Amino acid sequence: MSLGYAEKLSYREDVGTVGMPEIFDTPELIQNKIEELADMVQKSKHLVVFTGAGISTSSGIPDFRGPKGVWTLQRAGKGVPNASLPFHRAVPSLTHMALVELERAGILKFIISQNVDSLHLRSGFPREKLSELHGNSFKEICPCCKTEYLRDFEIETIGLKDTPRRCSDKNCGARLKDTVLDWEDALPPEEMNSAMEHCRSADLVLCLGTSLQITPACNMPLMSIKNGGRVAIVNLQATPKDKKASLVIHGLVDKVITGVMTKLNLRIPPYVRTDLVRITLRHSLKKKCVRWTLRVTSIHGLRAPLPFIQSIEVSFPERPDMKPVELKEQPFSLQRETSMNRSFFMLLKLNFTDGCSCLSSSIGWPVDFQKQKDSFVRDKTLVIPELQCAAEHESCAGQQEILERESLPRAETAIHAIVTNVVRYDMGNNKISLPRDKGVNCSSSNSGKRNISGCYPSAPKKLKYFLKDEKLNC
Repeated sequence: MSLGYAEKLSYREDVGTVGMPEIFDTPELIQNKIEELADMVQKSKHLVVFTGAGISTSSGIPDFRGPKGVWTLQRAGKGVPNASLPFHRAVPSLTHMALVELERAGILKFIISQNVDSLHLRSGFPREKLSELHGNSFKEICPCCKTEYLRDFEIETIGLKDTPRRCSDKNCGARLKDTVLDWEDALPPEEMNSAMEHCRSADLVLCLGTSLQITPACNMPLMSIKNGGRVAIVNLQATPKDKKASLVIHGLVDKVITGVMTKLNLRIPPYVRTDLVRITLRHSLKKKCVRWTLRVTSIHGLRAPLPFIQSIEVSFPERPDMKPVELKEQPFSLQRETSMNRSFFMLLKLNFTDGCSCLSSSIGWPVDFQKQKDSFVRDKTLVIPELQCAAEHESCAGQQEILERESLPRAETAIHAIVTNVVRYDMGNNKISLPRDKGVNCSSSNSGKRNISGCYPSAPKKLKYFLKDEKLNC
């Protein structure tokens, strides 16, 4: 769960049992139970996974009820624990990525999650096969047309309140709302109904990293038992539903899932993160000169942060008379005045923040004020998966592709997709992130489609990523 979410929740005295002791099965017992669970998963026809905060602790996000959980420490008067990374740079855990592979293999049919950290969607799990019962700290929704907007930054509010942005549909334009529930908010009907339907159809509900205390969500897995299904629980603490489960494993979720994937002879795919950036060049004539402004911003608008960029170095390799500059504050902006008759090549080196597996990526931008470039929009549902496949194949981050370009008489805007992180997971329950000093500086290119074997393009059908006309209420 997100600490930002925990801090924004309304105060509630009774949050259930917290700080319960952790239980660890013996190594021999763990191994026997892993083999039993793997057999249950392999034989299942409709597997549903029910996830809680415990699957995100290895991503650096504290849980709530564990010995060092958010509510446990708060009850002891110790405040909110620290996270190892900003939440917008948190990386899906080994378990998150294993669930992606189980879905690709046709074994896992649906995930029901109580988490609001967006790591299931960030992992590439299909939106249409995911129910986020308590919302998503990185997602907004239009209350009128129901369009969802997934952001690369945490939404400012919780409790289904208005946010500073509006729906980008020109026929709508309604004020967007956050999707995260506060204590008194009811579960969203669409998410709840699909979750209940799959629990009733499930022959196996696998509960991972959840204390199964928050109602009514905690009762959903038991619906499968009424229809002849079974429940398996993997958690370090005892839960109120243990007696009704066919199998209870007290162990680290990542370790258990690694064992199950090994028994099923399935790999754990790498996590490949892609971020989007908007680059705009506007200019106006001034006698024989051109005054121009370069801006590098988020696709969500000028006021939205670019959380993965620390600074930008702008240079002009073919023009020694043009002084290079480093932009250190957002929104990144550069103003210059140059001759209208002389074209030049501008190089933008984007220096990344911590949490990225490469130091930087470079984008080349040819500028000729007397010629207007062609406008185009590429299919991002094809380009982004191909870009991610290339990064996985090359085992490095930093590659980028242009998704869209709009050329007007006095302005040019381009949107680039950049691979900022590639993380591999070994079967020994270790996350292997690429060293930052091995990052690559990739120049801008409009290369054709790539065909990389062994890659799995994944484009959520229900969730929409809007690249144009993001409206801010300024």
